Order: sequence, then C-alpha cells, then structure tokens
Amino acid sequence: MITRRDVFQAIADPTRREIIHRIAQAPLSLNEVAETFDISRQAVSKHIQILTECGLVTMRQQGRERFCEAQLGKLNEVANWVEQYKKHWVGRFEALDNYLTELKENQKENGTK
Repeated sequence: MITRRDVFQAIADPTRREIIHRIAQAPLSLNEVAETFDISRQAVSKHIQILTECGLVTMRQQGRERFCEAQLGKLNEVANWVEQYKKHWVGRFEALDNYLTELKENQKENGTK
C-alpha cells in the first residue's frame, strides 16, 4: 500500500517542525540533526523520510555524509489554507467588536452598567 503524504502531515508533528526549523537555517547532515534530539537516529531518519516524501526536505550526498536541505516552498500551501480562515475569523471578531460597542453605547444611553 502506498502512503500519500502531504505538507500538513509533515508539520503536524513537533519534532518534524523543529527539524524543518533547524535545517532552514543551514543544511545539516543526518548525524547533526540526530544529535540535537533526544530520540534515536532511526526515529530522526523516519521523520526525515516523511519530510522528504512531503517535499519539504531533499537529501544531498556529499562524500560519506547525507545532508538535509529545506525546501520551504511547499509551506505556501499551508499559508494559503491558513489565510482563508484568518480572513474568516478576522471578520467574525470585527462583528463581535461592533456588537459589543453597540451594547456599551446602549447601556450608556439607558444609564445602566
């Protein structure tokens, strides 16, 4: 069975988010990535594999070392998805703010607190 992965699966895990953050600064070898986590190298490799399948990381061989490089363009998919909901919630909060302002004004006019 083939597992299809997407960028949302990649960022769902805090360890993968931290890996992305670290390699976004500069490419790191698998060993360098593994050294920064309190999990096994095998677990880090599995996280890297998922990030690679999602298109957020590419691997580059240099001598005997394999380096992880961030490919952050795929995060635009997440940014676009979040933006549509941000617009929705901003509108909802503005409507709530207007409603609360009206309530305050009505209370002042009626002399109540």
